[in-house]
Amino acid sequence: PVTDGSRELHSLCAQLEFLLQFDMKEKRSFFGQRKDYWDFLCQGLARCRQEHEGIRFVTSLDKLKTPVGRGRAFLRYCLVHRQLAESLQLCLLDPESLHEWYYARSPFLSPQHRAEILVSLYELNGITFHLAL
Repeated sequence: PVTDGSRELHSLCAQLEFLLQFDMKEKRSFFGQRKDYWDFLCQGLARCRQEHEGIRFVTSLDKLKTPVGRGRAFLRYCLVHRQLAESLQLCLLDPESLHEWYYARSPFLSPQHRAEILVSLYELNGITFHLAL
């Protein structure tokens, strides 16, 4: 199993975060705080389901104060529970939302790149992650 001490885990999470932030449009909350991929994931999952267990779990963690921190916790939660590919796929279903959050160079706007990313993420379901949440 992959644990918190794994060098590969840190590389994987850094690449996932880079991918989710790449060519993302700058958006701000009502109070001026910059929105990040956490906000994109929350919006996408709220549109598709009643409530995602990972979103509920992360929002219950009082120590997390920033969207980036919440996003990182969500990625870890999804890796442990083998939900990353499915969760991201649900967020990528709405082309209007993708254009709202990302500029043209984002791989999420290319059907071929989007499919390749999702195939790779589904392959992660075969790996066991034992991470502190």
